Amino acid sequence: MQKRRGGSARDPLANAAEKAYGGGMFTPVPIDESHSLPVWRRPLTLLFLMAIAMPIAFNGWWALLNNFIIEVGGFNGADNGLLHTVREIPGFLAVGVIFLIIFIREQVLGLVSLIMLGVATALTAQFPQYGGILLLTLLSSIGFHYYETVNQSLQLQWLPKDKAPQTLGWLIAAGSAVTFVVYAIITLLWDTWNLSYNSVFMVSGGLTAVIAAFALLAYPQFEAPTKQAKKMILRKRYWLYYALQFMSGARRQIFMVFAAFMMVEKFGFEVHEVTTLYLVNLLVNVFAAPVIGKVVQRFGERMALGVEYVGLVLIFLAYGGVYYMGWGFMVAAALYVLDHIFFGLALALKTYFQKIADPADIAPTAAVAFTINHIAAVTLPVPLGLLWLVSPATVFFLAAGMAATSLVLSLLIPRHPVPGYETILSGPAPAPAE
Repeated sequence: MQKRRGGSARDPLANAAEKAYGGGMFTPVPIDESHSLPVWRRPLTLLFLMAIAMPIAFNGWWALLNNFIIEVGGFNGADNGLLHTVREIPGFLAVGVIFLIIFIREQVLGLVSLIMLGVATALTAQFPQYGGILLLTLLSSIGFHYYETVNQSLQLQWLPKDKAPQTLGWLIAAGSAVTFVVYAIITLLWDTWNLSYNSVFMVSGGLTAVIAAFALLAYPQFEAPTKQAKKMILRKRYWLYYALQFMSGARRQIFMVFAAFMMVEKFGFEVHEVTTLYLVNLLVNVFAAPVIGKVVQRFGERMALGVEYVGLVLIFLAYGGVYYMGWGFMVAAALYVLDHIFFGLALALKTYFQKIADPADIAPTAAVAFTINHIAAVTLPVPLGLLWLVSPATVFFLAAGMAATSLVLSLLIPRHPVPGYETILSGPAPAPAE
């Protein structure tokens, strides 16, 4: 081919990189060309930035939540159950992401949702009445759940399958490290500086909103190799993934709602004591999460999820034992830390789906999975909150039964799942390529 007079042949990758570096937030860049960008503007860096930003607001809010609703809002166990039902409604409606991505790029939707989480968190203490707490919880939850839905989709689209487990482990570790800093600041300064609920909510929510706004403006729009389907997708061959998501939502909701609430209600933990417990947990997770990623990569999803569910059965039974056996707060605190470590193995559920999915199904199925995950999350807190008033231990025994059901389901995962061999009931595994 002849070159145009007065022109020069340019490397397409160089053109793409130059355009992206100097372009605005709507500049499209294919993922396979993003390696030519500066390191700080690459997709993996954006995933880490989002992994850092979200926990600042969410955990600044979460660390104070139980004390805030009891001391300021005057909540009891039933009120707490209603609060968490409201909090989980946006997760149940996460399927709405499918409609939104028809008009908005996933990356933009995720960052706008993160901004919404930050702003709603910042305003939480401005509305300390019962209705105000519920309203701000709903708004922050919309931001959180829509962000998480999109974030999971982007992770599975952008990360190569052979590196996804370990990279997901590092992303979890990064979020845990930032959360550790948030809790450390609250623990060290809550009494020393006489911090208020409002100051913590304002700073943590504001930081998340600022970081998300920067990411929205500073990064180009990354395009995955496969265009995502923009319609509701329910496939029969994904049935095991759907079932595990449903059980995960039911089981985890009990932990999220009632484990920390128990520490405040039964043992009288104050803000700095609750955050100290979180600190120990996070410090462990910073080091454990990358190891968990390697374990999943080495031994596979079936083994990882099986270990998780066996551990959770024992832990939830022991939670119930705190009430029947009269065990002290040290036992309860140790169970809380172990609980989080075992929950870290849940990243194997993401990589299981990545291995069996049609690449075009990732975004819509992430939304559907979030909705399935939150069916129990929406329906359980209120009745379990009422049951809590009668028998807190029974709530944890129910969670142990849910973990046991998940264990049975996890045994159906093949050692090497692929499309067409999603469960051991699907038939023989495809022959390896020669």
